[in-house]
Amino acid sequence: MKTIIAIIGGGPGGLTLARLLQQQGAQVTVYERDRSREVRVQGATLDLHHDSGLLALEVAGLTEAFLREYRPGADYTRVLDNQANIIWEDGDHGKEKEAYRPEIDRGPLRDLLLDSLTPGTVVWDSHLQSLEEMNGGWQLTFANGSVAYADLVVGADGANSKVRALVTDIRPFYAGITIVEGAVTDSRHTIPQIHEWLHGGKLFVLGDEKSLIVSSKGDGSLVFYTGCKTGEAPAGPWNDRDAALAWFESTFQGWNPAWADLFKNASLPLTIRPQYCMPPDQDWTSRHNITLLGDAAHLMPPYAGEGVNMAMLDALELSQALAAESDPAAAITRYETGMRKRAGEIARMTLEQTEALHSPNGLQHLVSLWKD
Repeated sequence: MKTIIAIIGGGPGGLTLARLLQQQGAQVTVYERDRSREVRVQGATLDLHHDSGLLALEVAGLTEAFLREYRPGADYTRVLDNQANIIWEDGDHGKEKEAYRPEIDRGPLRDLLLDSLTPGTVVWDSHLQSLEEMNGGWQLTFANGSVAYADLVVGADGANSKVRALVTDIRPFYAGITIVEGAVTDSRHTIPQIHEWLHGGKLFVLGDEKSLIVSSKGDGSLVFYTGCKTGEAPAGPWNDRDAALAWFESTFQGWNPAWADLFKNASLPLTIRPQYCMPPDQDWTSRHNITLLGDAAHLMPPYAGEGVNMAMLDALELSQALAAESDPAAAITRYETGMRKRAGEIARMTLEQTEALHSPNGLQHLVSLWKD
């Protein structure tokens, strides 16, 4: 009898795992809280790395699909000071395989992963409410009243994972930086000056121990993220444009006035995202019927660009462990031991990067990274 596997969360990590497991003949279902695949996908473009995200897609047989959907030229990068002076720029990161980080929007990446799955694999409108152990596996109860059973549950349900509490009681800590995220539609006409600076790629703007990252998207919109040191702020939507603009003009006082156009023209609500990180040395005793991947396992700030790549590599390594071990407990132990070690190393690097980019010498630090 086949092991029934439930993946909680239909992000890139969870969908990659489902694809890899189906290649092995596994019986797998993805439970996703979104009501349908037509729900708009927000967020910046994703740069996939050759030894993680791209590798997972290669093993999943999806390289050709990726090459049809990725955005050539979207890796064009400009580093600016807060007055919008270009300090460094380079659009060619593909000279060496290790530096090749092609960009793809979140929506097309999700679509190509969804299209690779057996029809019916993803059960939409499935917001997990509780898990209870039953017959050596788990009974899953969802907000819509439905119930399901699985022998093995994989929590790919992000920063606010409900699955994580059944694996470990280790909590994340506040990393000292809060991000405000927003999006502007039709940037060419809405904010032409910033659109021109963006040049179809990404802007990294640093100064006064603060950061602003702006990314173009294939639909003509852009997304932006401010980052600054502050006390731990409540997460959530920000629907008051006047208050948000006043906050930006006060907090980023002295910056080129053009940057305020992002807040003047952003779609509401904006999103406040205090940044958290799991302890780099986290450890727990593995269980035979439940595990984690992606942010649910190793949440960290985004300032090393590793999030989606780590999640997709988690999916690859977990699928390989399950294929190699006949005992699920041994497979999960093997996977989690390697995953925690790898994630701990990247978390340390990410925390160092987060601090360095929001230091008085943040601009010089970033330029030195790109030049190297």
